[in-house]
This record gives sequence, structure tokens and C-alpha cells, in this order.
Amino acid sequence: MNLISFILPIILLCEVQGAKILGIFPVAGKSHYHLANSLMRGLAEKGHDVTMISPFKEKNPPPKNGTYRDIVLTNIVKSDDKGLNFFDFENMSFIIYGIFMNILGNSLTESTLSHPNVQKLLKSDEKFDVVIVEQFVNDGLKVLAYHYRAPLVSFVTFGSNAWINPLVANPAPPSYVAEQAINFDHKNFFDRLKNTVIYMFGELNRNLIFFPAQNRIVKKYFPDAPDLDVIIYNISLVLLNSHVSTNKAVPRVPNMVDIGGFHVKPPKKLPTDLQEYLDNAKEGVIYFSMGSNLQSVNMPIEKREAILKTFSKLKQKVLWKWEDDVLPGQPPNVRLGKWLPQQDILAHPNIKAFITHGGLLSLIESVYHGVPILAIPIFGDQKINAAEAVWNGFGLSLSFNEITEEKLTKSLNEILDNTRFRENMQERSKIMHDRRFHPLDDADYWIRYVIRHKGATYLRVAGLDLAWYQYLSLDVAAFIISVT
Repeated sequence: MNLISFILPIILLCEVQGAKILGIFPVAGKSHYHLANSLMRGLAEKGHDVTMISPFKEKNPPPKNGTYRDIVLTNIVKSDDKGLNFFDFENMSFIIYGIFMNILGNSLTESTLSHPNVQKLLKSDEKFDVVIVEQFVNDGLKVLAYHYRAPLVSFVTFGSNAWINPLVANPAPPSYVAEQAINFDHKNFFDRLKNTVIYMFGELNRNLIFFPAQNRIVKKYFPDAPDLDVIIYNISLVLLNSHVSTNKAVPRVPNMVDIGGFHVKPPKKLPTDLQEYLDNAKEGVIYFSMGSNLQSVNMPIEKREAILKTFSKLKQKVLWKWEDDVLPGQPPNVRLGKWLPQQDILAHPNIKAFITHGGLLSLIESVYHGVPILAIPIFGDQKINAAEAVWNGFGLSLSFNEITEEKLTKSLNEILDNTRFRENMQERSKIMHDRRFHPLDDADYWIRYVIRHKGATYLRVAGLDLAWYQYLSLDVAAFIISVT
């Protein structure tokens, strides 16, 4: 290797060493914050000057390398606040769910832009080299990239989906690319029909209702800004929290990068009592958690009792994330914890299965550590994540509405007794670990890349220059039919 080829990469990296990065993550869910914080904290540790707008505050800022600053969206209702019961979302139709997300998205955008802490930042003379916005029904917040004349990075907390694909002209035919809230088999005609109907509803809703509402909010705070349909199609980079080990292989345009698993940390030592509990479980342990948004204490009594009857018959111990001091009817083989170090628990060799709501973080962590899952999905991307687990053969899915002692016992025994689930999960774990670089290093590289190349507009595909009917060649088809 000659001297120039050795020094050149160092020079290129130094060009944006210590870049000023603004991240906007307004969702008040702990799982969303955990991902966003892992990204922004990781970038700070790599030498960047990071500012993070969110409803939470970092308790232990990075001690070295770059700098980290919180701009806290105070007085935002958190997803785990009392009064919110996400189990009610189980039977919500896709139309009602779409309307709910519209209301949530408009509230997120309005409350963020109007917040005094954000207004103070906007009125300052501060500049940023790049703006990262979480892609979660808050497209109006992308105006901040225009405001700071900086490249726009969209951070998606799950894989490519209908919220982001059209904005970068990423091919996503509904024949095999599933919508979020559907248990989808692309070989089943009726599944494809349902998926197509949901896709069409989503496109009409976004373009006719949601985007115009977001545009009105943008104009309220940035009257001189271009229309939203100019801003949202000007994305330099998309960071996707996905990977082929957990998600089906689907198309990616050049400016979409998979970084799924970037938040996973090497296992730490468990608290002494928990370590001993897991070490002494001769028959193994089943870990049960419904995540941070879904509170197990809020589940209907009949479902809780069916679960407890199932657990009481097991020879394995059960470790349950339960958000109260008392669990009525608690069997002797069940241990409770209001908060549990999930990643470190899944890394323990005595964990035999993971009963989960099917959230993507839980799915990624279970794949990383090779633990088969029984998914009980409720809403959002949980259903498609559960379907992915079944499709890839490393887990089973059971609808929350269908939970009975008999069905839960049958599904759980299948996971525990059939070795194919663990074998398939171990194979998936190998795929996740077989990567050239750590996914956080990939995120850091591509963020630096779009800064170096002033937005890297050459990564945009030509489909963004076409109207929807041109993109689908409907005008060509109409011409051919007319001539014929």
C-alpha cells in the first residue's frame, strides 16, 4: 500500500470530524427513545457534536470524544403513563388506526415546533451539518433540514415501509412487501388482496389528508419554506433499523442503509440475585415481556389467568416483566421484575424461550442471542414482525384475542420441545453476526458521506422525477391500449 492510499481515507474522515448533528425524535415511547438515544449517543462517542430533541433526558451523557446535548420536549405524555392501554389496539381496524396515526402525527409535529425549547434553538444563530429526523408520521419536522440548509437523514425505527418507500422511490410492490399491521403470506391471494387494499388506503390517506395537514403546520412556523412535497422528497440518506436476519429481503435504493442491530450491546454482568436465579434453573427459564409500551398489568383478567395456568404447569422457571408489586395467583415458578435487563437476560444460556409482543427491538435482540420466540402481537409493526418469525422458522405467533390455556400451552410446548426453532434461530443469529462492519460504524460512515458530498444528490433515483402515474407507466399503458 502506497502512502497516498493510506493517508487519503484519513483525510476524508477528518473533513467532517466533529460534525454538528441535530436529531429530532419526538415520539414519547421508551423503545423509540432507546433506539434514537443509541444512535445519537453512539455518534457522539465517535466524535460528533450531537444535539438531540426528544421527550426524554440522557442520564449519563458520553464522557469523552464528541459532545452530547439534550433539548427536552417537556410536558409530553409518555406512552407508559397511566390511562394509556395499548391492549385496546388489538382489534382496531386499519382505517381507524390510520386516522389515529394522523392525529398523533399532527400532534407530534405541532407540539415539537411550538415547544419553547425548540423555538429557542430555532431563534439562535446555531448551525448544523446534518439533520436526522425519525420517520414516524411527523414529516413536517423535515422542514428543519431546510431551515438549517443541511442534508436530511431519515431514521426509520423498523424496516422499509409505506411511510418511507415513496419518499425515495423505493420499489415496494404490495404483492410481496407487507404493510405494518398485517400478518402477511405473499403466496396467499387474500393476504395479497388485503395488503393491496391497506396500501391503497395508506397512499390516499397520506397524500390527500395527512401531508396537506402537515404542510399547514409547516407554513404556520416557516411561512417562507417550500411546500412539504418539495421538502419530504429531498432525503439524502435513510437509516433503516432492519437486517436480512430479521426481515425479508426487499429492494433498497442506493441511499437506504440497513443498520438493524446497532443498539445491541455486549452482555453485562447481571445483578447477583438474578444471575443466581438463572444459573440455578436446571430446567431452564422462559423470559416473558410485553415491552415498554404494553404494560402487562393492563391485560384483561381472563387472559392473565390463562397465562398463569399455563405457567403453573411448566417445569421451567418463568421470568416475567410485571409492572406491579403483586401478581394475583402468582405460581411459585414465576418471578417478577418491574424492570429487567433484557439484552443481558437473553444472553444467558439457560433462557429457553422468549414470549414477546413482537416489537422489533425484542425480535432483533432475540435473534442476536439465538433465543426462539413465541410472539403475541398487538399493534403496529408487531404483527408483521411475528409473521417474519414464523416465516423464518424461529418462532410462533399467537393472537392475543385467541389466548386460552390450551392454545398457549400447545404453542409454548412446541417452541420448547421442537429443536428446529432453536436451530433456525441459531442460524439466523449467525447471519446477523456475519457483517463486515458494526452497523453503528455504517451509520457513522454514511452520515459523514452525505456531509462530505453535500447531500449526495446523485444517490437519488430517477423515479423521484416522475408523477405517480408516470412511475407506474400508466400513461404508457393508456397510450398502447388507445393505439391498439
